[in-house]
Amino acid sequence: MRILITNDDGISAPGLAVLETIAHDLAGPGGEVWTVAPAFEQSGVGHCISYARPFMIQKIGPTRVAVEGSPADCVLAGLFEVMNERPDLILSGVNRGNNSAENALYSGTLGGAIEGALQGVLSIAFSQYFGPGNRDLDDPFEASLAHGKDVIERIVANTPKNQPDYQLFYNVNVPPVAAKDVKGIALVPQGLRPGVGFHTEATTSPSGRQFLWIKGGNQQVQSAPGTDAAVNLDGYISVTPMRADFTAHDMFDTLGAIAT
Repeated sequence: MRILITNDDGISAPGLAVLETIAHDLAGPGGEVWTVAPAFEQSGVGHCISYARPFMIQKIGPTRVAVEGSPADCVLAGLFEVMNERPDLILSGVNRGNNSAENALYSGTLGGAIEGALQGVLSIAFSQYFGPGNRDLDDPFEASLAHGKDVIERIVANTPKNQPDYQLFYNVNVPPVAAKDVKGIALVPQGLRPGVGFHTEATTSPSGRQFLWIKGGNQQVQSAPGTDAAVNLDGYISVTPMRADFTAHDMFDTLGAIAT
């Protein structure tokens, strides 16, 4: 198997090293693993691409490349410049923190997977939820390392080979618990944490200039039962199949009077 890896935490992030270990195990002795990741952190950039400016790439190892751009830029660089042949699989992560519920809309980790799917390659975004059950462990990513290969193999084995229109990609979130406390894998829809969202916090520099910090909400709030953040906080790995189709298909009958 030929695998391309990226992330949004940067090429030196510990979660990327975890995903590289998983990928080498998946690829096997005759496989290939290529890492094309941002040179610096790109959290929160979503599916941004550097359309208005060029970006520098730098080879830092035989199969490792740093990109001064977003995760989606990295996928494009990997597919069209770095790799000799197209990959069988694109993996993005392991993100430090969850990309469940509303976080998915902002995630650079998912941005990489979206670009992979748009390019016709099976793509999986992988994130590690943080909380009281794992943040003080010697390795807070241990649940991802222990269970990641199994989850990815299940997704690969069960994804339809021929998909019309927008291709599937997957949002996987590993619960904030030790590896031994993971209860299983749940196939669930994306949720919404009530009252949780981003906001700004103002600060003033020593020179008197005003700056704004973007602040997140409480990540320990559950989404609706049977959705991603809810099952994560109950100890389950969530797998959410997604497509880059923003159409609200369920609203066509309700909104039919708009058309003339």
